[in-house]
This record gives sequence, structure tokens and C-alpha cells, in this order.
Amino acid sequence: MTKTVLITGGANGIGRAAALEAARRGWSVGVVDKDAARAHEVAAEARRDGARRVRAIGADVTDEQDLLNAFEVVATTMGGLDGVVASAGIEINAPLLNMPLETWQRVLEVNLTGTFLTVRAAAHAMVNIKATGSIVCVSSPSAFVGFAGGSNSAYGASKGGISAFVRAAAIDLARHKIRVNAVVPGATDTSMLYFGLSGVARDAERERLRAASARQIPLGRMAEPSEIACAAVWLLSDDASYVTGSHLVCDGGLTAKSANDF
Repeated sequence: MTKTVLITGGANGIGRAAALEAARRGWSVGVVDKDAARAHEVAAEARRDGARRVRAIGADVTDEQDLLNAFEVVATTMGGLDGVVASAGIEINAPLLNMPLETWQRVLEVNLTGTFLTVRAAAHAMVNIKATGSIVCVSSPSAFVGFAGGSNSAYGASKGGISAFVRAAAIDLARHKIRVNAVVPGATDTSMLYFGLSGVARDAERERLRAASARQIPLGRMAEPSEIACAAVWLLSDDASYVTGSHLVCDGGLTAKSANDF
């Protein structure tokens, strides 16, 4: 069945991969990102990959009016709205004792409040056009466990909030036939992993993380963004029609593994 989906954070990483996976299914895709120029590039890729209709929209997920405008454009010009992937997010790490208040607030503003605003705008758009639908948020293993390397309090708190929010939102929206779920990616080879790095430093960090993944992740590697995207698109699809309030963990077995090696 052809669907119309909107993806925030669609210019890079998991969001971009989800847009292209939806395109390969022949769905219509709205690519939403603060980086409007890059969103247009991904929209062109989606069109080449088979998307039925494509729109690129510049919007900041922390700006309520930006999001309302984006959903209005998609719902009114692309044949409705069936699914949303709330993928926009940031990760800024610092030890708790050195965490500036503004860093804490910024991470929660983008990740948690941005997800809330996205889901609320999506729900209003779907209810207004009397559409059933599916919304997929992006959580993290750090919602459930502390990272051994530490320095992850703001990001972990934001993702823990997303996971709690998914369960609550699923109950609120079930009466409207709107499903709400989360994917839980583990280490995924995206630009967010190398935030602030470039050139030799970025390449060195990628190799370090690949080596660490081989040692620590049961499947022995990081995920490709397309692997997480396939999970998200499955949750959008009719194959997941009885799935709501759940988390689909895609972490190569990391959170299933005890740290004890004896």
C-alpha cells in the first residue's frame, strides 16, 4: 500500500536512510530538516530511488510553528499523512560535574521537546484528516542502561524521556487509531558519532569505534543507517498494524550482553 510519510532529521544519518527506504517502497516522502539545502539533496535522492512524491522542507524541530507548517504542507499537498519518523536529534557529551546548564537544556530541547512537538503536530495532522497512522520515535540504549564510558547524562536523560513518552503517547493516541513506537539503535555509523571532527581526526575516530564495536558488540560491528531505517519503516508499515507502545531494539545484541566476562 502506498503511504505518505514525513521524516524529521531527514537530511542525514538514520533520517536520510529512512527517507530512502520509504522511497524504495514507492511511498511519498516529506524530508524535513533544519538544513534545508541538504534536505533538498536527500529529496532528490528519494525521487531517484522511486518515491511517488517528494517534498523538502526546512524546519527546526524546536520551533512549534515550523513543524506545524511542515505538517500542513505534507498533509495538504502530498495526499495526506500516514506515517512519521521523528529522527532529529543531537548528542553532546560531557562529564556530569562539568556539564554546563545550557548544554543540558539544548540536548533536552532538541531530543525530547523536539520529539514531543513532532509527535503532537503529527497527531493533530492525522486526526484533522481522519487518518489512521504510525509514528516512530528514535530512542537509544542509553534510555535503559548507563554507558560505561560515562559523560552521557544529558543524552541518556533525553532518550529515557523519549521512551517514557512513547508509551504514554501510544495510550493517548490509540483511540484515534494512531500507533506510536520507538526504534532503539545501538552504535550506528552516522555523522552524529563524529560530531565536531573532520579529516584525519574523524577517520581515526571511525576506526577506533569500529575496533571497539568488534570487541564489544555481539554481532561484531556497528550498524549501517539503512539497517535502522528498515526497522523504522517496518513499524510504519501495515505489517506492524498491532504494534504500539513498543521498542524495537536494533543494537547488535549490545544491551543483551552482560559486562561481566567470567
